[in-house]
Amino acid sequence: MPNSGDDLGLDDMSVFLAVVEERGFRAASKRLRLSPSTVSDKISAIERRLGVPLLTRTTRSVMPTEAGRELASRLAGVFAEARAALQDAANSKNDVRGLLRLNVTGAVMVDILPPLLDRFLHLHPHVRVEIVVEDRLVDVVAAGCDAGIRYGEHLAQDVVAVPIGPAIQRLAYAAAPSYLEAWGTPLRPEDVNNHAAIRLRFSSGALVDWEFERGGESTTIDVQGRLTVGVDAVPAAIQAARDGHGIIGTFENWLVPCFDDGSLLPVLEDWWPAFGGPQLYFSSRFVPTPLRALIDLVTADHRMREP
Repeated sequence: MPNSGDDLGLDDMSVFLAVVEERGFRAASKRLRLSPSTVSDKISAIERRLGVPLLTRTTRSVMPTEAGRELASRLAGVFAEARAALQDAANSKNDVRGLLRLNVTGAVMVDILPPLLDRFLHLHPHVRVEIVVEDRLVDVVAAGCDAGIRYGEHLAQDVVAVPIGPAIQRLAYAAAPSYLEAWGTPLRPEDVNNHAAIRLRFSSGALVDWEFERGGESTTIDVQGRLTVGVDAVPAAIQAARDGHGIIGTFENWLVPCFDDGSLLPVLEDWWPAFGGPQLYFSSRFVPTPLRALIDLVTADHRMREP
C-alpha cells in the first residue's frame, strides 16, 4: 500500500540520504559498502512504498525531486542529531572520539586551516576528520557535515559563526621584478588593463574579482587574464607570477613568502582592499563533541590573536 512509510527503517533512510549527499548510486554504494544494484533496489523499494518519486535519474546524474529534497533536508537533521548523541555517549570528558566533517572553501586550505588542523589532530588522536572542499555556500547539515568555513556570506538565522584565522585579510597584487622591469609598474588600478593578468577562478565558475580601494574610492576591474587558474591550484598561479608571466591578484597572506624572498614585488599596494577573515559556522541546534573540541581550539586561538 503506497503513501505509508511505517515499515521503513533508519537503514533505508540512510541509503536514500547517502545517494542524495553523494549525488549518485555508485558513490553512495562505496560509502555504504554495498553494491550499486543493492542501493538502486533499496531506493526503488522506498519510492514504491511511499508512492512518490524521490530521485530523478539520468545517464549522467541523480538529483532529488522536490519531495526528495524535503525528505533529505529533514533526515539530515535527524541523522546529525543521532550522530551527535552517539558521539557524546562515546566520549569521556578527556577523550574525544568520533568523526568531524567540515565543508570549507579552498581559500582556507593554503595556510589557515592546515596548522589549526595539525594542532587539533595532535590534541584529539581518536577523532577522525573529513574535509569537503567547495566554494559555494551550502547548508552544512543537509550536506552531511558538522560545520563549514566561509568568508562573510549571509548565514541562516539558526547558524552560529566563530572567527577562525586572521580577523582581517587583504587582497594583494604582485608581479616578478623581471616582469615589472620589462613592462613597467602600474600607477593606478586602470593601468592593469595594459598588463598580462593571472586570474583565479572559483570552482563555481566565477572569477575572483580584482578589487581596488583607497580612501573613499573603490573600483572593480574585469581585466582579461592571460592565464586563468582554478583556486585549487593557487601555488601554480603564484609560480607563474614568479616566473614573470604577469600580475597576480590574490590573498596577501599567500604572497608574503614571495615578498620575503624577493621573487615577487607588491603592485598598487596602497589600493589593496581589506575584508573580514573566515568564519567557522554551524547549526545552533546541535554541536557534537568533536566539533565542540574544534570550537574550543578556534576560540582560544582567536583570543591569542586579539591585541
